[in-house]
This record gives sequence, C-alpha cells and structure tokens, in this order.
Amino acid sequence: PPIDQPRRFVRSFAAGKDDERGLKGMMTVNWLLKETTDREMNLAAHILDYILLGMAGSPLRKALIDSNLGEDLAGGGLGELRQLVFSTGLKGIATKSADQIESLILKTLADLSRSGIDPKTVEAAVNTTEFALRENNTGNFPRGLALMLRALNTWLYGEDPLALIAFEAPLEAVKSRLASNRTFFEEMIVHLFLENAHRTTLILKPDPDLEKKMEMNERKKLDTKRKTMSPAELEDIRATMDGLKQLHETPDPPEVLANIPTLKIADLDKQNRPIPLTVSEQNGTQIFYHDLFTNRICYLDLGLNLHVLPEKYLPYVQLFGRALLEMGTEKEDYVTLTQRISRKTGSIRPIVFNSSVKGKETGAVWLFLRGKAMASSSGELLEILRDVLLSVRLNNRQRFRQIVLEAKARQERTLVPSGHQIVNLRLRAHFSEADWAAEQMKGLSYYFFLRDLADKIDEDWPAVLTDLETIRNVLINRNSMLFNGTMEKADWSSFRPLAHEFLDALPASPARVTDWKAKPLTDFEGMTIPSQVNYVGKGVNLYSLGYGLHGSVQVITRYLRNVWLWEKIRLQGGAYGAFCQFDRLSGTLSFVSYRDPNLVKTVESFDRSADFLRDLELNEDERVKGIIGTIGDIDQYRLPDAKGYVSVARHLSGESDEDRQLIRDEVLATSPSDFRKFVEFLEAFKTKGLVKVLGSQSAIQEALNDRPGWLEVTKVL
Repeated sequence: PPIDQPRRFVRSFAAGKDDERGLKGMMTVNWLLKETTDREMNLAAHILDYILLGMAGSPLRKALIDSNLGEDLAGGGLGELRQLVFSTGLKGIATKSADQIESLILKTLADLSRSGIDPKTVEAAVNTTEFALRENNTGNFPRGLALMLRALNTWLYGEDPLALIAFEAPLEAVKSRLASNRTFFEEMIVHLFLENAHRTTLILKPDPDLEKKMEMNERKKLDTKRKTMSPAELEDIRATMDGLKQLHETPDPPEVLANIPTLKIADLDKQNRPIPLTVSEQNGTQIFYHDLFTNRICYLDLGLNLHVLPEKYLPYVQLFGRALLEMGTEKEDYVTLTQRISRKTGSIRPIVFNSSVKGKETGAVWLFLRGKAMASSSGELLEILRDVLLSVRLNNRQRFRQIVLEAKARQERTLVPSGHQIVNLRLRAHFSEADWAAEQMKGLSYYFFLRDLADKIDEDWPAVLTDLETIRNVLINRNSMLFNGTMEKADWSSFRPLAHEFLDALPASPARVTDWKAKPLTDFEGMTIPSQVNYVGKGVNLYSLGYGLHGSVQVITRYLRNVWLWEKIRLQGGAYGAFCQFDRLSGTLSFVSYRDPNLVKTVESFDRSADFLRDLELNEDERVKGIIGTIGDIDQYRLPDAKGYVSVARHLSGESDEDRQLIRDEVLATSPSDFRKFVEFLEAFKTKGLVKVLGSQSAIQEALNDRPGWLEVTKVL
C-alpha cells in the first residue's frame, strides 16, 4: 500500500556457527520509483544508477566502500517490474552499523544534489549506456529472444511493446535535457530519492540457529496437521503420492511425443561454420585478426600467459586483473581512470581463460584484458591499456584491501547459487593441470586464499605488495603475450599500425614457462555451508581408463543429462537440476547435481547410469533428437566478439578445424552401438570416480553415519 514515511524491516537469515571472523549481515536502502513505461524517465534512471554505482569510482559506491563498514555492495539494478526500484547498501556488515550506513547513503545523495556531480562521471555514464544500447550485446543469448523479453517490460502493462526497444528518441531527449540543464541528474536525485517517502530499509541479521528453528517449526506444523487428519485423509495423501511417483516413472506415450514438431538430421549443416583467422607476429607477440562485421566496433583481447608465473602466484591473478583497471596509474587516481575507461570505451574487463591442450599434459592458462571501443576511439583504448600495463599504481593498500574484500564477499555470494560450479571445478582439478589452476584462481581454494589475504594485507602489506610487483614484472612482457583483434577490414587497416606501436612500447625479455607443482586435493570431500540443499558431484578421467575419444560421447552425455538424470535426480529426487559433462581435451567426465535435497541417493543414481545405458532400447526418434540437440550445442549462437575470442581459445587448446569437423561427423553418425560401447566406461566410473559434496552439515553427517570415513569434511562457511 502507499506509504507516507520510510519504513524499516529486520529479517534473519541462516548462517553458519560463529567463528573467529564473526557473523556478518547485510542492509539495503530501497526506493520505489516511477513506472517503467515512462521511457524517458526509465532511461534517465538507468544512467543515474550508473553514475551513482556503476564504476569503481562512482560517488555513492566509493562512499560506501571507503566507509569500511562492509565488504561489498548490496542491492543494485532497477529491476523489470511495473515500477522501478533503486536499491543500494552493503553486505558483510556488523548489523549494529545499519543506522550509520543508512545515514551515509542519504548524506552522500544530499551532498551530490547540492555540490553537483563530476561532469566526467556524467559523460562516462551517458557514453557507457549509449554504447550498450547500440551494441546490443546479448552474449550467447539470441538477440531476437532478448528483444522479445525487453518488449515485455512495457507490453505486460498494456503499453507499446517497442517503447523501450526504440531507444533513439528517449536517449536524445535525455541528452537534450542534460545539454540545457547541467543539474538534470542532481534534480533527479532530489525528486527520486530525497523527497521520495516510498523508501524502505532492509536489515538482514545472521542467525546460526535459524535453519534448525525453521525445521522444528515445519515439523511441528506437519505433526499438528497430521493429528487432525482421519485415516481416510492420510490414505488419500499416500495414494496421491503413489500416483505422482507412477506419473514420474511412466514414459510419455509415443503418440503424444509424435505431436511435437522436430527437425530432421537432413536439416542440419554437415560442415562446421569457420571463423576467419589471420595470424602474424610483431616483435615477439602473436597477433590474431578476425575479419567480421562488427558495426564499426573494435574488439580487442590482450592475453597474458600465466604459465610464466610460479604456481604460488595463481590465486592473485583475478585480483591483479582488477588492480590493473581499478587501482589508478602514476598520472591518474582510480576514480579518474575508471571515468576515462567509461568515457572513451565500451568497457575493459579482465577474464581468466583455462583449457587443457590436445595431446599435452600442460594446459593453456591466460589472463585476458577484453576491451571494446568504437573505431573512432580505438586509439584511446590502446592508450588506456598501455597506461595501466606500464604505470599501474599497486601500492595503495586501502584500495587493494577493498578489492580483496569485494572478491571475498562475491565468492561467498556464489557458493549457494553456483555450488554446482564449485563442485565441478573441484572435481576437474584432479584430472587436468588447467582445471587445477582454475580452481586456484576461481574455486574454493581461491576463496580460502582470499580469507587469509584479507588478514595478511593488515599484518604484512610489504609482502603482499612484493607479490603484486613480481606478478607485474613477470607478466608484462610482450614475448609472452598475444593480441587478438575482431573488427571489419577497413577498421583493422587503420588499427593495426596503432597496435604495432602499442606492442613495441611494452617491455621484452625471454619468456620462461614454469612447471607447476600442483598440491593434490582430497579425493572424497564433504564441504559444509549453511544451506538446506546440496551440490553433489562425482568424476573420473576416462582417458586414464582407456577411453578413446569419439564424437558420440557428446550425444551420450547429453542424453544421460536430459533423460536419466532428469528423471532420477530432478523429477524423483527433487533436485533443481543435474548435469553430465565431458571435456574432450582433458578426458574428464563429471556428474553434478544442483540444489539437491539428497546426497547418497544422488551418488547411487550417478552410479546406475551404466545400468540405464545397458538396458536402453534407443529408438530412432530419440537418437535423432539427441544428435540434433548436440549439433545445436556445437553451433551455439555467438556475436562477433565471442567468435573472435572462441577462435583464439581453440588455437590455444590445440584444436584444429579438422579436429572439430571430425567430431561433428562422428556426432552426426552416432548409433545405438556407440551407447552400448560406453557402458564399460560408466562401469569403471562407478568404482573409480571421486566424490565431492558442497552442502549442509546435517546432510553430510547423515551420509557419514551410513558410510563412516567416506568423506573428509571441511567447513567452508
């Protein structure tokens, strides 16, 4: 209902038992804004959101992070409901600091409304928003579907479905308003926030006993309800349960399945779609170029080979990537640098790439700086990269500490929604050097490193700074780098000389590849977090069991995921999902469940996959559907920047176009006999596979009661 004054809500959330780090909470201040159908206000609000929070140096973001009252931002984004909602705050807070944080948010907004917003911050926000609208980069999600979903933001409420898609008019209106009124966004702050009583403050307090309380309350309600029910009512419930179980276990009749329209194998392309690639060299640096239509955008991937680093520095890599772009340079502080990046480019972001290499024990592991800019600004993109590589200022302890705490909070935030990825990476780390390195940089080992590093920064900053400087001195070497450009030929002609000049300015020394000595992980692990669901995984290296690669494995694993695991893990087991993945470069086969109420039962279902395939009578329709789905995965939708990046990734992993074409041919020719041949390797998977579980302490303990010593338990949270 409408409110005439701000309100406050305090809620508890489940948390682990207290430890030496203490329990942390979260708080956000939230404003209800105007309706999303007001397209000019909608666009202006999104620009204002970027002004306040979108960059590392944005004023409201900076005020919150610099306060040291929390570890990372909370809230953010305006949502897609009928009315926009602006939300901001901090996570990883002492809940007693909530009043102080709320006051800081309101004071910062008031100060901005009076003193004004830095014009460069406004320019950066307008440029970034306009670039994103014009580029319309939806990743591997088809643009047509993305536009349809965007149309729903107004269409659902009886308005023009094209209102927010046709952005030119509202964008020009906002830019015109800004040109005639330099305090346009300051006035928006007053109207949308300071004078808006439709505001709530939400405080989330950690409660180590909440999960137990919820279980007890639920059990009490069920027991009370049961006592009021007659024997006939209880029998009805049992009959309903039996009916649901039978429904889950009964296949759909063929005449029903026949009504679903499908493609035929004859409808599929027999050849892979090549990506144009030209390879050259400039003073020790490999240069890759992809001649693709990009609508006058220049995409650049600058790769730093991580194999020149000793393994002890790997956990620093993601932090170092952020430090290059968020610590400032000798001439610019980090606020000015992040403004410059947003004003002159579409973005620059660090990303870690890891892949096994065909026929080799060592993997390809790289740190990429991925940038993009309009062709007219491509020179400025290179100038920014040159400045951050050659003159990044790493000695700001407070700023680096903020980056570490943000990274730690984000890792904690991903543990539950992305627990399956944590488990899968932990499994794969046993079988591949590249995946082991990735686990050090992105997995549970990385999270443990962040927790220790946060303390080390306070206790021994000189040692941390020495590590960072060593990483910079080793990585910034044009002889161990690669340069990947994706753009139209006319733009490449003018860009390439600038690229050569950029590379020539970088230091050069002999590139020495380091042999990493991986510290082995425990084979069977139970990793506890405060969660009511589990993520269960089991994996093995099939090549070590004698398996020889054949493209049919992609059809088989996809079929196992969509039929066997769907039925047993999701429909019957109650998990949200399950996956079966095979990495043809490393040979790793892994089964992983997602948001799973079970543990031992799930592992047993994984192990019965061999029995399922052995008894399978694969009909022609199922075979064809499996092949079509697999080809759909191979031919997944990619925009030009993704095509250029994927092409380089294939080059680094040693996969040729001929290799990929052979895989496609084998996929298209997959037969029932290929399914039967795979059974022996699933039998070996049952006895040789390793198990990892990320989940509740009670579920893991219950499993250990049945199987003493089965899992080595580690407390994560």
